[in-house]
Amino acid sequence: MQHFVIVGILVVVMAVLTYVGLDSAGLMPVQASAQAVSIDWLWNWQVVAMSFLFALIFVPLVYSLIVFRRKKGETGDGEHIEGNTNLEIAWTVLPLFLVLAFAYMGAYSLGETNRVDPDAIEIKVKGQQFSWTFEYPEYGIVSTELHLPVDQQVVLKMESTDVIHSFWVPEFRVKQDVVPGRVTQYRITPTLVGDYKVRCAELCGMSHYKMENPVIVDTQADYDVWIVEQQAIAAAAQTPEGQGQLLTVKNGCIGCHSIDGSKLVGPSWLGTYGSTREFADGTSAVADDAYIIQSIREPLAHEVAGFSPSTMPPYTALTDEEIANIIAYLKTLK
Repeated sequence: MQHFVIVGILVVVMAVLTYVGLDSAGLMPVQASAQAVSIDWLWNWQVVAMSFLFALIFVPLVYSLIVFRRKKGETGDGEHIEGNTNLEIAWTVLPLFLVLAFAYMGAYSLGETNRVDPDAIEIKVKGQQFSWTFEYPEYGIVSTELHLPVDQQVVLKMESTDVIHSFWVPEFRVKQDVVPGRVTQYRITPTLVGDYKVRCAELCGMSHYKMENPVIVDTQADYDVWIVEQQAIAAAAQTPEGQGQLLTVKNGCIGCHSIDGSKLVGPSWLGTYGSTREFADGTSAVADDAYIIQSIREPLAHEVAGFSPSTMPPYTALTDEEIANIIAYLKTLK
């Protein structure tokens, strides 16, 4: 009995020390959403269970190795011990209740995470290799930055134009896949003003690591100011060049093509129009209207030296007018 008492005390001490160590390690980022509260609550209880189970295995193992080791001079067999039916019933039934308890806690946390606010703001999200685009249909705004008002639930209606992506802001905790051919929803209520990043948590191609965009949680006043500013910008962009720029944002083009000369997945657009493009096969062509139209509709027609066109989908849904607007915008990038 003495050994059981000692082991029991050591298990409790080891469990407490393990939990305190894991809790102080800062494993989770800052909590920045209402949904994160129930998720972190569930995670905390899981850490408690893991700490106890670790101690329950580790302590008897080490204690037995030290106390019941073969002493010098001992040559006989160890004591023969028969099975213990009551112990076997206990370690079968008690974990069952523990699993059922965590199943209930998980269901509760999931319900809190998916709780619907009828006044939630709707934002459309498009994911494609390798960028995110955010559209505010109520205001006619398209942006590469996701602005959210604090303490207001937002429902993101997300879709992908190519492969499976995964929308993940670590500080919000919730993660949701973005699947081609369907619209998935993501509900979040930001609670902490600040700057964050949305990352793609699903391996989606060679530049997967670059697929991140700013997420800004504003006060309601700052959010309203940003909306007014973006509406003014959208209203001023009624020229062909402005419409072309909006189209490149909305279709995620700037995720692969920079406008400042920096190298991304595809060639930079700075100084593209009228320049000579060198191809991988040794030929070349002038980047005029015909070349740009073909590059948009048939990206595999030419392979620019140093770049692979295989990641760019053909934009056959763009109208001739929309492509003309994009060309007008490219002409301004000198």
